[in-house]
Amino acid sequence: MSRAWIAVQLAIAWFPMWAIFTVLMMSAHDMPFPRAALASMPLIASAAALAVPVYRFTRRWQWPHPFRSAFVFGHVAAAVLYALCWFSLVSLIESAVAGRFVLVLGPGFGPFVITGMWLYFVVAGVSYANQAARRAAQLEALAARTQLAALRAQVQPHFLFNALHTVVQLIPTDPRAASRAAEQLAEILRGTVDEERDVVSLGEEWALVDRYLAIEKVRLGERLVVDARIEGRAMEASLPSFALQSLVENAVRHGAGPRMAPTRVTISASVVASELQLTVSDDGAGASDGDVAGGKGTGLRRLRERMRTLYGGRAKLDVATTLAGGFTASLVVPQGVHE
Repeated sequence: MSRAWIAVQLAIAWFPMWAIFTVLMMSAHDMPFPRAALASMPLIASAAALAVPVYRFTRRWQWPHPFRSAFVFGHVAAAVLYALCWFSLVSLIESAVAGRFVLVLGPGFGPFVITGMWLYFVVAGVSYANQAARRAAQLEALAARTQLAALRAQVQPHFLFNALHTVVQLIPTDPRAASRAAEQLAEILRGTVDEERDVVSLGEEWALVDRYLAIEKVRLGERLVVDARIEGRAMEASLPSFALQSLVENAVRHGAGPRMAPTRVTISASVVASELQLTVSDDGAGASDGDVAGGKGTGLRRLRERMRTLYGGRAKLDVATTLAGGFTASLVVPQGVHE
């Protein structure tokens, strides 16, 4: 953030205080508005300048847990010091303007000091409130990152175990196919083990899914037919890592895996109105109403949890099945959120 923008924010923050002092000047000294506004300007400018060390002081002297009386006494002493510095700075400004030494007493030295102490406690209170809000936001972000890491740690081993199981199944029946599948699995391992990002591009995700489908095609042969319809610009769109993988794996395992007849898995993706719309469907046996209501499997439930953490309510995952069979998962991901 630039210094000019910080200065603008500080000016906006102190504007209400300047308005209060202007009204007090008008009522206490029967001044017209222009004169009162001008007279209150040195008071507010000096108070704002002295607020900077107060902000720094509150950052170094954190709110104690448990609360201690020394904390109160320390701030009372600091408030008195702030008030005396404020009185001195205002007097110096007025002396410079008048060209002679001037003591600005206003309604009296005592009320001046009390007002300065009040300003100090306002500044310190706002500073501590901002610090508390910032810590709460940091804790919330840390909790979200921790949850995402835990969910990602569940998804990756689950996917890799299934791919490895496919290779193992091929060893006794087709060693050459098992060898080819093992090579594909090695490529997948290189792309997933070190993946720590929560959001990736669809192009990167598709490279992983394409290798996974190559392994499954070796195992299932003509029983698996893949129809990919991905728009070019959709490849640049972002989505949660392993999101497409979870949807495709679900279609292969529950749609194509149990059947002897060929099963078509259709993958389509497009970007519409700043949203990635991704659909994975199969014409397999479908799912029960309970599976649809529950999200059909832990993989989809974990994906929903990650989407909720990453996007709140702006992303959604819908699943559906029909009496004729087949299962469809539709994912909508807003763009520009994690760039």
